[in-house]
Amino acid sequence: MNQYEQVLEQLKSNPKTWLITGVAGFIGSNLLETLLRLNQKVIGLDNFATGFQHNLNDVQSLVSEEQWRNFAFVEGDIRNLEDCQKVCTGVDYVLHQAALGSVPRSIADPIMTNSANITGFLNILVAARDAQVKSFTYAASSSTYGDHPALPKVEENIGQPLSPYAITKYVNELYANVFSRTYNFHSIGLRYFNVFGKRQNPKGAYAAVIPTWTSLLLQKEQVFINGDGETSRDFCYIQNAVQANILAATASNVQESAVYNIAFGERISLNQLYQEISNNLKSIAKLEETQPQYRDFRTGDVRHSLADITKARNVLHYQPKYSVRDGLKEAVSWYVAEFNKVEFGK
Repeated sequence: MNQYEQVLEQLKSNPKTWLITGVAGFIGSNLLETLLRLNQKVIGLDNFATGFQHNLNDVQSLVSEEQWRNFAFVEGDIRNLEDCQKVCTGVDYVLHQAALGSVPRSIADPIMTNSANITGFLNILVAARDAQVKSFTYAASSSTYGDHPALPKVEENIGQPLSPYAITKYVNELYANVFSRTYNFHSIGLRYFNVFGKRQNPKGAYAAVIPTWTSLLLQKEQVFINGDGETSRDFCYIQNAVQANILAATASNVQESAVYNIAFGERISLNQLYQEISNNLKSIAKLEETQPQYRDFRTGDVRHSLADITKARNVLHYQPKYSVRDGLKEAVSWYVAEFNKVEFGK
């Protein structure tokens, strides 16, 4: 039994109270599902800016009535300190996922991104500190590496940010470090690398690449690739991210604030990714293979990204189970099953 399996068994026998911000979102709802299945008590906060009620409804359909009664939802905004204080009361572990993601969105509206990702982060950090929660884990981002050319990405080596979004996520890390040194309030930041999986929204101007391409192919519409398709990413399946959050929250060796890369530790080009999605759809949905079209590179994007996950392995005992190919099989199957539902992508 590995460390993660041991932690899950301990939680089952000794349930805790968790706060998930952004609980109606992609990552938040997957965390909610896992924790409720473990019979944990969960408080969820969301303002539905990027989350959806149907994500919560989906979780409800997958857990027992008794488990669902362990969930208390609060519609509120991390930009409101009183909302943050309300949901932190009596909480053991905070999993802060609420944010406005997307590099292009931040370029289009840097003020809104700053408000949610910096003001909101500081509010929940202060509220958690004042509530004396046992641990505070937050969603950091691989965008923090900016223009640093080295591969793989190592936590201690970052470059200049390439977007307002990247700046906001780096500021989160700076605040977390200051709170550790000034108030002795330690936290763990998880630098996510392109997390994907079920409940990731396929619609909208700022949808992530995997759900977007899968949705377009299912609708037999044209897929566009930014650049020449040789841009590469280290994609991380959602269950790897869930594991990292639970391990970070329950870690007993947190003596100071730190950040950890959360990924699988392999990179795949956009051309290879397109082929993998296409192959899965041919197998699952019997779709014929089509070819993508190429267009200009996107402003603010880095060319290549690959995580060194040694630190997370050694300190958090993180052992990602799903490669991008393993994750795609599950994710594409989920999108195919959801395709004909009324709420798909709404």
